[in-house]
Amino acid sequence: MNYIGSKYKLSDFIKTSVQETVSGALKNKVFCDLFAGTGIVGRSFKTSVKQVISNDLEYYSYALNRNYIGNYLPLEASEYITELNLLEGKKGFVYKNYCNGGASERLYFSNDNGRKIDAARIQIAHWKEVGEINEDMYYFLLASLLESADKVANTASVYGAYLKELKKTAQKEIEIISANFEITENQHQVYNQDSNVLINNIEGDVLYLDPPYNARQYGANYHMLNTIAKYDTFVPAGKTGLRPYERSNYCKKGEVALTFEELIRNSKFNYIFLSYNNEGLMTEKEIRQIMKRYGRYDLVTTSYQRFKADKTENRNHKATKTTEYLHILEK
Repeated sequence: MNYIGSKYKLSDFIKTSVQETVSGALKNKVFCDLFAGTGIVGRSFKTSVKQVISNDLEYYSYALNRNYIGNYLPLEASEYITELNLLEGKKGFVYKNYCNGGASERLYFSNDNGRKIDAARIQIAHWKEVGEINEDMYYFLLASLLESADKVANTASVYGAYLKELKKTAQKEIEIISANFEITENQHQVYNQDSNVLINNIEGDVLYLDPPYNARQYGANYHMLNTIAKYDTFVPAGKTGLRPYERSNYCKKGEVALTFEELIRNSKFNYIFLSYNNEGLMTEKEIRQIMKRYGRYDLVTTSYQRFKADKTENRNHKATKTTEYLHILEK
């Protein structure tokens, strides 16, 4: 999934930094990914630590991480995936509100893909309601649908707007691919809460923080994934069909520093790692001053190619390098 702030390219850098900093074997540690997003960092530590705690305020993120982190025992899902791919399309909520064949004439998906997304989502909900599948299988199938739908979305990577014409990838027929996860001996925890609230109720060894860097609200940029994940009833707003969403204090210049310090102060973890880049709302100096109040501070950096919109669109794509700061605190 092409995701704003994704740590896919930085996962090795982050893991190496944690290994070089934390004393003792990681296999005995509890690792928390508090702003998990698609769960890339949590997934990279899942087989290396005693337990992963994963959290994100966005429900689509919870659904993905409930599968990739929460599921740890094998599942026999191939028959369900096959059945979902063979379903006839239905004119459900996605088709009616986010395809140009529906009344809204929005173009987030082709008409065929919108109908197939609806059919699959309805079927997954039905299996759960009648007891055909348990919670583990439910989130496995939901995560599989979310990622597969994202691959055929008619957007320039995020869902803040749709394209006027169907791009090539959006013209392809959706194929639901299994969202396979790592098997582990130990159970993990997955939450869907405000991070500053949850931090008061969890504890562990390593806390990894990757909050939003700027004013972009994830609830707006990925509203379509929340709609598929929740499949609830609401009136889509405006041209882009937005759903109601929570606005994070980490995206507000006047709130972010106070909110961040509250999080650090209340955390019950021995080591804290904060990913933040040089274009964030908080400066490197602000972060350093806050973290140094609570223990021993260090900083490591690396450069990487920043997130870009879809290359198929007519945009100015420069290979811009961004500096990623990994702030380290030993409380």
